[in-house]
Amino acid sequence: MTAPEAWTPQQKHLDSAHVLKLAERLGVRDYDALLALSVEKPEAYWQAAADFLGIEWDRAPEGYVDLSRGKEFPQWWPGARLNWVNTVLAHAGTAPDRIAVIDEAEDGTVRRISFAELAVMVRRFAHGLRQQGIGRGDRVGLLLDNGIEATVSALAIPYIGAIMVPLFSGFGHEAVISRLEPSAARAVIATTGFARRGKYVDMQAVMQEARKHLPSVETIIWKDAPGVAIPQGDLTWNQVAEADDDHRPAESMGPMDPFMVIYTSGTTGKPKGPVHTHGGFPLRIAHDSAVHFNVGPGDVFCWPADMGWIAGTLVLSTALLRGATLVLYAGAPDFPDWSRMGKLIEDHKITHYGSAPTLIRGFAANEALALKHDRSSLQLLITAGEVIDAEHFAWYQNRFGANGSPVINYTGGTEVSGALLSSVQVKPIAAGGFNTASPGIDVTVTDPQGNPVLGEVGEVVIRAPFIGMTASFWQDDARYIDSYWSTIPGSWVHGDLAVKSPDGSFVVMGRSDDTLKVAGKRLGPAEVEEVVLEMEEISEAAAVGVSDPVKGQKLVVFVLPMPGFAGDRDDLAKRVANAVGDRLGKPFKPGKVHLVTQLPKTRSGKIMRRLIRQAYAGEKLGDLSSLDNPAALDEIAALGK
Repeated sequence: MTAPEAWTPQQKHLDSAHVLKLAERLGVRDYDALLALSVEKPEAYWQAAADFLGIEWDRAPEGYVDLSRGKEFPQWWPGARLNWVNTVLAHAGTAPDRIAVIDEAEDGTVRRISFAELAVMVRRFAHGLRQQGIGRGDRVGLLLDNGIEATVSALAIPYIGAIMVPLFSGFGHEAVISRLEPSAARAVIATTGFARRGKYVDMQAVMQEARKHLPSVETIIWKDAPGVAIPQGDLTWNQVAEADDDHRPAESMGPMDPFMVIYTSGTTGKPKGPVHTHGGFPLRIAHDSAVHFNVGPGDVFCWPADMGWIAGTLVLSTALLRGATLVLYAGAPDFPDWSRMGKLIEDHKITHYGSAPTLIRGFAANEALALKHDRSSLQLLITAGEVIDAEHFAWYQNRFGANGSPVINYTGGTEVSGALLSSVQVKPIAAGGFNTASPGIDVTVTDPQGNPVLGEVGEVVIRAPFIGMTASFWQDDARYIDSYWSTIPGSWVHGDLAVKSPDGSFVVMGRSDDTLKVAGKRLGPAEVEEVVLEMEEISEAAAVGVSDPVKGQKLVVFVLPMPGFAGDRDDLAKRVANAVGDRLGKPFKPGKVHLVTQLPKTRSGKIMRRLIRQAYAGEKLGDLSSLDNPAALDEIAALGK
């Protein structure tokens, strides 16, 4: 199959690019010069960027970074004071009537609030939290379906100097405990339940069971569904939100004061708790919103995400820090059918839309419905969460997109806030690739010894501290150091595999711990999956390596046929194996190809290859709380036997 052509910017993309306006402010001629300056002179770059982004300081910084504690523990913006929520609420003064949030429920109910209304709601809810004795430094769990209440809560908690602990709305009680217990949360803002695929999901029972094991939790505030009673002595979200607007200013914080502890899902061992601060994560996300996503005042931004993962806070911040309208949708993206997201775009004139690769593959497999509605408002598309193959990337750009929209591939992680690698709309973008490292981050690809490599698979490595990196793990500096700084001393090893080209573009090949090593060759799972996904009968694919006495590892591929596939299953498996062997070489022909009914995924659509490998090998599985469909592992385990 012929590789899709690279996307090339038109003059309108250059004219509207916020990143070129930032370059002009810094006095550099083009994007490449801006990128070079951001790494060579990060202090000058970030001071100009913070001003360009309209960051609201209570007291301006006296410097850029203090490294007296070492590269692993940078102290950003010495001398400064700020509360990042002030940058969001400043739009209430400049554009009070602009719509800040559009909240569409799965049943089609729509609510809208302006920036002026958002500011009042945040101040009132913040005052209501203070009246419950919650204040600076207190940890507050957030177990809410995404909507206006979740947005207001996520802003009100840091407004009073407290620390948010996001919780995935699909968690069971053990997963809730494993995150609130180490953070010693004093309060939880929780939903009693919500609709998913037209059915009520009861979350009150989960939280009630968890609270039995959480002696630190003194207060639970319930976003209550109609007709659902709350426990005696607890409060409803509306009761707290009805507090007076006392116009008290946001708590003035130091740049290194935490506003969020967000636990990773953790497929093995206890979850890790990256700590994000007022002077780190919000600046990084405002930066990426302008530089990579080209979001500005008046844009309409939608990227459906659960508030329990980093994407929830990222999406909220991407839109609201830049004065754009945030469109929220917490229901199933294919409910009642695959036209739902297209209708969302049409109804709200969405200009910027983000999707996980798994959802994109679902759109492509149901093209007639996915393309049913008018999407002509789209200016830019985003994909993130896992590796995407070139063919589906090109489909997203050329079929789902409109007006020559670029697709911005975006990869970073919970521990780094925003992007390490991404794209900008002022340079060509190869299908499935990233056309740049993110400005301000000295990132490259190296061999295991830390030597930079070009044109071959290596580790994604960051060679200097960067704005947005976690301050540490919550009360666990040793685990933080071991996770990122111990492999190559002095460098952050992120755990991703990638190939860097001489022109500075990148292709990500998957996670390091998903690496296949067959016949002595290191192989990224994406190399295998891209070959398989070119076959029109295949909807999803996952490649894993399992122990083999001859090769060290043998390649096993799991595939999900397209809906309605009625062909010979054994023949399809053989053709998959032959395609991989023909394209990658006979040593890499899969030892086995399995057709399955589903692959284990997170709620955000990321395929969990490590769990596939462990289930197939009959190994003990770790924390499954991140999974949306744990039953998929039963089918895979049975195949392994």
